[in-house]
Amino acid sequence: MMGSASLQFVAYGLIVACVSNLHRSVAWRQFVLLAGSLGFLAFFSLDPLVFAPLAVFLGFGFCGVRIIQFRDKRAFVPLLCGGILAFVWLKKYAFVPSATYLSHPYITLGLSYIFFRVLHLLIDAHSDNLPGKISVPSYLNYTLNFTTLVSGPIQTYQDFAEMQLAAPPRPLSVAIAGHAIARIVIGFFKVNVVSLFLSMGQSTALAAFGPNLGSGQKILTGAAIAAIYPLYLYANFSGYIDIVIGIARFLRIELPENFDRPFSSKSFLIFWNRWHMTLSAWLKTYVYNPLLIAMMRRWQSSTAEPYIVVFAFFFTFFLIGVWHGQTSVFIFYGVLLGLGVSVNKLYQILMMKWLGRAKYNSLSRGLLYGAVARGITFTWFTASLLWFWSNWVQLAALAASLSAAEIAGVWAVVLLASTVVLAIYESARDWLLSFQFEERPFLTSRYARTVWCTIVTVITVTTLTLLNAPAPDIVYKAF
Repeated sequence: MMGSASLQFVAYGLIVACVSNLHRSVAWRQFVLLAGSLGFLAFFSLDPLVFAPLAVFLGFGFCGVRIIQFRDKRAFVPLLCGGILAFVWLKKYAFVPSATYLSHPYITLGLSYIFFRVLHLLIDAHSDNLPGKISVPSYLNYTLNFTTLVSGPIQTYQDFAEMQLAAPPRPLSVAIAGHAIARIVIGFFKVNVVSLFLSMGQSTALAAFGPNLGSGQKILTGAAIAAIYPLYLYANFSGYIDIVIGIARFLRIELPENFDRPFSSKSFLIFWNRWHMTLSAWLKTYVYNPLLIAMMRRWQSSTAEPYIVVFAFFFTFFLIGVWHGQTSVFIFYGVLLGLGVSVNKLYQILMMKWLGRAKYNSLSRGLLYGAVARGITFTWFTASLLWFWSNWVQLAALAASLSAAEIAGVWAVVLLASTVVLAIYESARDWLLSFQFEERPFLTSRYARTVWCTIVTVITVTTLTLLNAPAPDIVYKAF
């Protein structure tokens, strides 16, 4: 249960934080964090052999950074390619010959997030953007930090080192501690109550779905199956992020935010600036921007420039899909993500050419236009996620139970419901935030937060007591 948002995980994190705060020195905080991260891994296995591939990958990354920084920058490309190939091999992508796989079982927990950190270090070492020589403890604490190992968020080494190596450490006042506790409580509620019930709701809908249902029932059940999952994924993933942000703050580390009300987004482009924000930012820095610059240098044409941007968006988000899994299902998931952002960008370009920037911006601010745009964004994300949580066999079985008209009906219901529900939510939120207290919205005051956290705690304790169900596993732990 240590890999989930369980009471055991929260207790473990807070115990490590308490020990870390026994002394303010950098060396002590580094030692405690490293011991805590290694102890966290030990909960998954005590067999050293299962961690050997991970240890070799980490060693490769550290040596690669040192070589690029202090010996030969020409080694950058071979080391970068070697890191990518090692990751693909260890994750057992479908196109890798199975005969080459290691026969001994090994753990890849957190490998995807370690992979991003190692590539970041290699690239920044080549660009001379790292803050000097990185010690072994600093490297291991950055790559294995137990608060971000399982599911992120992805933090740059520069930001991490600024806090982990700071003397004195980041302040931890009563107000800051209270806010951190609130994040943990709310995150625990999201994962253990909200995502639990949403998962149960989708499972119930899947069990009820079949050819024996009437056409109207099949449409509504199919819409529920599709639309519940993104809500479940958000509660599960963002709840876990809330917990680790709260725990890390007690370790005097400020982790970056990973979510910012993504379902309020009026376009797929904006959505990915609000969903898994650290992943989007990483890919923008290390994939999108370099690709765009290289292509614009190669094709220096004002006519081609907008379409180069569209292609760069498609390729970047295609990689997001491929990163999520090893099979053809995730390749198609990447295609859908790429189409979502690239078509969205192409639409913006064509609309601005047709209407002009001022008229297009005015149109985008319209209430009806915004409501429909939110609905379309949610619907496309929901459709894309079918290839995230299921496989070709399951999708074929679902499709076989629906006619073409019923499939269209499912997505029409998802679009209409999301447009209306999200519009009501946005209006209600704006109205509630209009009530002021001490020159700020009452809902954001410490009094409202205290009441809300109390209510959430009671609901969570009651739910866990009555259901006696284990904490739901974190979806992104699988990646």
